[in-house]
Amino acid sequence: MYLRPIHPRDLDLLFTWLNDPEAIAPQDHFEFESFREMEGALREAETDDSSLAPRLLVVRRAGNRPIGVVGFFRSNRALETFDVWYVIAVRQERGKGYGSEAVSLLVDYLFAHRPVERVGATSDVENPSSYRTLERLGFRKEGVLKRALFHHGTWHDVAVYGITREEWFQPSPSRDPVPARS
Repeated sequence: MYLRPIHPRDLDLLFTWLNDPEAIAPQDHFEFESFREMEGALREAETDDSSLAPRLLVVRRAGNRPIGVVGFFRSNRALETFDVWYVIAVRQERGKGYGSEAVSLLVDYLFAHRPVERVGATSDVENPSSYRTLERLGFRKEGVLKRALFHHGTWHDVAVYGITREEWFQPSPSRDPVPARS
């Protein structure tokens, strides 16, 4: 698989995914009110490091088929760090390692193209698939923010994860290998 920029031809699919609770896991709550709002958010994201809009499509090489999206954002302008997020939107493609591969490619990209020493992520504590992806890649749990996320009618605790540039590029026996690029 590989990551690629979002093209105009992808917008219908992207809008469908971001507004479909079956495509976006129940733990996620990213949606746009309108197609036009999504287009505007994608345009603004090109120059706004704090944007939560999707940045890249996750594409399976076999069939050249989009299966998800990833994003990154500067969550705090005072800190030199980016947070990542990821969604494998095609349900039948989940659990095959594509999320880990997508996050790995995204972290590689951020360390290669952004002057950051740390990449972070958050995960709803009720979303084990998400936090296991991070842990497999060597991210360390740094804490839990109690009742920090309100979605689906209730408050959720959020685990905070991070990995430094040095940790990312240092071989580690605890880090699972990322699946071969497919």
